[in-house]
Amino acid sequence: MDAPEYGDASQVLRRIFGYDEFREGQQEIIEHVVAGGDALVLMPTGGGKSLCYQIPSLVRKGTGVVISPLIALMQDQVDALRALGVRAGFLNSTLDFDEQRTVEATFRAGELDLLYLAPERLRLESTQRLLDAGDVSLFAIDEAHCVSQWGHDFRPDYLALSALHERWPDVPRIALTATATPATHAEIASRLRLDDARHFVASFDRPNIQYRIAPKDEPKRQLLELLRTEHPGDAGIVYCLSRNSVEKIAAFLAENGITAIPYHAGLDAQTRAANQSRFLREDGVIIVATIAFGMGIDKPDVRFVAHLDLPKSVEGYYQETGRAGRDGLPSTAWLAYGLQDVVQLRKLIDTSEGDDAHRRLQGAHLDSMLALCETVECRRVRLLAYFGQESKACGNCDTCLTPPESWDGTVAAQKVLSAVYRLDRERRQRFGAGHVIDILVGKKTPKVIQFDHDGLSVFGVGADLSAGEWRGVVRQLLARGLLAVQPDHGTLALTETSGAVLRRELEVPMRREPERRAAKLKAARVAKTAPAAADLSEEATAIFERLRAWRSATAKEQGVPPYVVFHDKTLREVATLHPSSLGELGTVNGVGENKLAKYGQQILDTLAEI
Repeated sequence: MDAPEYGDASQVLRRIFGYDEFREGQQEIIEHVVAGGDALVLMPTGGGKSLCYQIPSLVRKGTGVVISPLIALMQDQVDALRALGVRAGFLNSTLDFDEQRTVEATFRAGELDLLYLAPERLRLESTQRLLDAGDVSLFAIDEAHCVSQWGHDFRPDYLALSALHERWPDVPRIALTATATPATHAEIASRLRLDDARHFVASFDRPNIQYRIAPKDEPKRQLLELLRTEHPGDAGIVYCLSRNSVEKIAAFLAENGITAIPYHAGLDAQTRAANQSRFLREDGVIIVATIAFGMGIDKPDVRFVAHLDLPKSVEGYYQETGRAGRDGLPSTAWLAYGLQDVVQLRKLIDTSEGDDAHRRLQGAHLDSMLALCETVECRRVRLLAYFGQESKACGNCDTCLTPPESWDGTVAAQKVLSAVYRLDRERRQRFGAGHVIDILVGKKTPKVIQFDHDGLSVFGVGADLSAGEWRGVVRQLLARGLLAVQPDHGTLALTETSGAVLRRELEVPMRREPERRAAKLKAARVAKTAPAAADLSEEATAIFERLRAWRSATAKEQGVPPYVVFHDKTLREVATLHPSSLGELGTVNGVGENKLAKYGQQILDTLAEI
């Protein structure tokens, strides 16, 4: 069978994908790879990375081979391409023998435009012989940060991908990731032997995402308020560190009338697959998950990502929050953060397996995450600086919209450190933060009385601050390394720099949380809407909802996620323009030739019924 003639890159963009213009940076990358050049691409989630290898695969002769760690999502990725009229397939452990033989035969016959493989399968000699028997147009290494020991999703099988160039020296390679500090970037290039490749580094800024970090104060209640006031009926992801927390939060949300389902490694594979499928294929579902969930999720209409526990690194936080708003519409990244998070993660690092170098690396990751949480500056400026990029205050994060106050916390810090010193040196005792705070505020708990701690000179010296304010002080001291957590029982201890504070050789400015006004933050989030996604009129909203209903029914009938049919952004534009002919409908972004032929008349019929 002769391969279809797709045309050049611009023709493929319009005819297949339904877009008139490339996003910033895409065209240069695509032309470089089409010409046979190797590329290392750093581009944010939602920035259009996939087109950077999909379009060259359609323009170049042969089959583009995509190496992806996302076995559970390959089916949806291939379905999305097939809906566009692209000949795509995958080989992984979910296929039975006959299905695998069919895909292999199709590849050998030159009847595939894209073939998805897991890195584990590519290492097999049988797979390498298969690729030798066909015509490979390029190798795309997706989620390339998985090769890096510096990253947060390290996959040892990615290390073998350095051999691609040795076996197939004439086939161009493109490695892509949305998460890379300068150190990770350098390691990807080295391990994949892409030092001589052309490097493309886009801005990591996602201006449609509003970053917000709130002090923990009944986090379940805080989460419920966020969902009810700002995201009713929206799809979203809630991240927790433990499986137990995932189960409890999912149950809590369900009890309060919100469609929420759990996802973690402790669930059996069938349940995980069913819950992931439901999240992808239904509108308005919230998934509560550990970080086992999310890499490669293409769902474009995730309106929020919430963290109920502190992420272990800025890389993890950035990639997880990046799963919100892939369609460019306003979205929220919300994190509840408290003293116990710092205590728990410090303790986990100190007791973790691995050598001192590993623990130092984990500690450095956590320090950077804490600096992001405690900053009085723009969150986005701090976040982008971590990835080596300069920016200006964004006006769309909590510190820009409701700036925190900075106050001289030196005396408060001295009181905490003095209490810890007296317990440790005078009494040979160590206690956790809660007990130290009880001593400072002069609270005669049974434990305080039992150990005669109401007789300490520091008892009651902190009555000027509330217990909640003292938790903030302790949290900030831990964040800055002026106080330490002992790995044995999570007790507090002084550090090498504590003495400088006690001697007043070091001042300690601290952050005081302002009162957050949800209405102001929500208004700012809506104001950041991209021009193509401006607020719909009442009439257009009604049309949009009818189109969504049609899309849901169509997707269910075909067994694919709704976004495989059309993205929300495309339906919004249809609702606004109200096209009356196939020609007019074909001018809408996201309506390519295949989708116009497949769904065009159905859309016009739906519009005519309204």
